[in-house]
Amino acid sequence: MTTSFRDIWVYLAASPLLALTLTLMAYQLGAFLYRRAGMNPLLNPVLIAVLILVAILILTGTSYESYFEGAQFVHFLLGPATVALAIPLYRQLHQLRRSGGAIFVSLILGSLTAAASAIGIAFALGGDRLTLVSIAPKSVTAPVAMGISEQLGGLPSLTAVLVILTGILGAALGPPLLNLLRIKDMRARGLAIGTASHGIGTARALQVSEVAGAFAGLAMGLNALATALLLPILWKLVFAG
Repeated sequence: MTTSFRDIWVYLAASPLLALTLTLMAYQLGAFLYRRAGMNPLLNPVLIAVLILVAILILTGTSYESYFEGAQFVHFLLGPATVALAIPLYRQLHQLRRSGGAIFVSLILGSLTAAASAIGIAFALGGDRLTLVSIAPKSVTAPVAMGISEQLGGLPSLTAVLVILTGILGAALGPPLLNLLRIKDMRARGLAIGTASHGIGTARALQVSEVAGAFAGLAMGLNALATALLLPILWKLVFAG
C-alpha cells in the first residue's frame, strides 16, 4: 500500500516536537546561508527561516495554530532572551550615563518619526484608518505593538506581521544605510537600529559590536515605553472625530 507524503506529514504533525525541530532547522539553514554569503545583510537568518517555514506550512496545509502548539517553546524563550540583553547593557553602563541627554532626545524623536513616517506613507498610498492604526506601532517589539494596536482599534494580527517585516528590513538594510551615511559611532548605530527595528535589529547590532548591542537593547525597551505613552495621545489629538 502506497503512503503519500501528506499521510506521513499528518502522522508526524501529531508530535509537538515537529514544529520545534522545523523551526530550529530552518534557522540553522538560514544562519548557514548567511555565513556562506559573507554575512550579507540581505540574507538575514530570520528572513530565511520565515520564508522556509511559511513555504512548509502552505505546502502541507498546516494552520499557524497547529504549528504554534509545537513551536511555542521558542516563543517562551523570547522572554529570557530579552532579559539577557541587560548583560551588555550593564557592561556599557558608564557610556550610557555619559550619553543620557542625547539618548533621551534621540529616543523621543525616533519614536515619533517611526510612527509618523509609517502613517504618512500608508496614508499617501491610500491606506484606510484601520491600516494606519495597525502600522503606526510597527517599530515597537511585537507584544507591546499588538497591545497598542488593539487599544487604538487596529488589527493586532496585521500589526504583528508589520513588526516582523520592520525588524527584518531594519536588520538587513540598517547597517548598510548607516555605512552610507558614514555613521561610525557604535552608540549612535545601536540606538538607531534598536529604535527602528526592535529585537531583530538588536540581535543584528549585537553581532557587530557589544556597544552597539547595548545601546540597541536600551533603545528597544525605551522606545516601547515611549510609543505606548505617546502614540495613543497623538492619535487622539490628530484623528479625534
